[in-house]
Amino acid sequence: MQKDKTHYVPKLFTPRGESRDPFRAAPRTGGTAGCWRWGDDNLFPLALAEMFRRSVTHRRIVNDKADYIAGKGFSMGEGLPRLAAFVAHANRDGETLRQVFRKLAFDKMLFGNAFVEIVTDEAGTFLSLFHQDASRCRLARDDRHVLLHGDWSRAPRSGFRSLPLWPLTERGADGLLHAVIHYKDYEPAFSHYGVPAYVAGLNVSAITYKTDRWNISRLENSFQMSGVMLLDGGVDNEQQAEELARRAERKFAGRPGQVMFMIKDCEEGDSSRYIPITSANDGDWRDLHEQATADIVVAHSWFRSLSGLDYASGFNAERILHEYEIALNTVILAEQAELLEPLRSLMERVLGENCSSLAVVNRPPTRSKPLYMKVWEARRADGLDFDPQDERQQLFVAQITKYAMRNID
Repeated sequence: MQKDKTHYVPKLFTPRGESRDPFRAAPRTGGTAGCWRWGDDNLFPLALAEMFRRSVTHRRIVNDKADYIAGKGFSMGEGLPRLAAFVAHANRDGETLRQVFRKLAFDKMLFGNAFVEIVTDEAGTFLSLFHQDASRCRLARDDRHVLLHGDWSRAPRSGFRSLPLWPLTERGADGLLHAVIHYKDYEPAFSHYGVPAYVAGLNVSAITYKTDRWNISRLENSFQMSGVMLLDGGVDNEQQAEELARRAERKFAGRPGQVMFMIKDCEEGDSSRYIPITSANDGDWRDLHEQATADIVVAHSWFRSLSGLDYASGFNAERILHEYEIALNTVILAEQAELLEPLRSLMERVLGENCSSLAVVNRPPTRSKPLYMKVWEARRADGLDFDPQDERQQLFVAQITKYAMRNID
């Protein structure tokens, strides 16, 4: 691992050194302040965040999955004023419930874990939800609290904020009750933290980053071939020869390592020459990048058309809708239920209203509706007012579509 004062760089991306398994068992070290370590060095979330910032395809998929899971807002039944007010204002920072929900979905897709802080009072006069950055959270050894700290890379021993895991609550310095809900993706042999679904794609995400970096290196060198520059020069010792070669490399080679300089003292004439190192592996690099990109999509259990990977071959709305329907029924709805069920229970307990009607509004990336859907179902899916008892809304989408096409003709 490499660290500096500004950010954490996982060894997975360092130019030198071997990539290692972040889940490998290692002896316990001090400075964990009584928490369960997240990764062998307690910094695994920072490695995932760094990879997210470097891998283009991986970043797009995580963002898209979070957007689809967060939906377009929430729908609910009528006559629930406290629930409606809470959906519109989830905390004192002015965030809506959808904004908090989107951050939870994002953390769960990226880290396999998500944390949301609950704030209320004993009388239940109000409820607030605050998203907590998962990279700042660690589980305490008592399995009853979450420890929050801004910089776990410094192995801190103090300055933590401790919050109980819901349904436990504790009174804070502000006199209010606080708690945290911890979401985690199940993984065998991991009892404290979840593991992200794409864990098998960690290495291929690194491959896409490295192939991109290789292309940048070629661009910086104007796509010149690598080679060896043999210079004829008189030097007194090997140290002078090495220093001269390094000086020439810094001045003429562009990116260090693209051209290797060697100093040779010849007796007669000038034998300086450039020896190119030819390589015909461009196609191999492209194939490697494309294969790694495909593997990332598979590791995420996601779809190419929903990741913007097939737009170059044409915009196929039918395929996008088809894959969205599959994603909705295999990934999106399941993740929404996992995130929303604890919140519904919490809202009913604090707000004192039946929150079973609270649902995420899902809209496909294009506005086509199945022809077998009724009008009121289509309006509900779009987050519009709907009335199942209205005769006009009892029509099927196919009926009004056929009527519209007849009028156009």
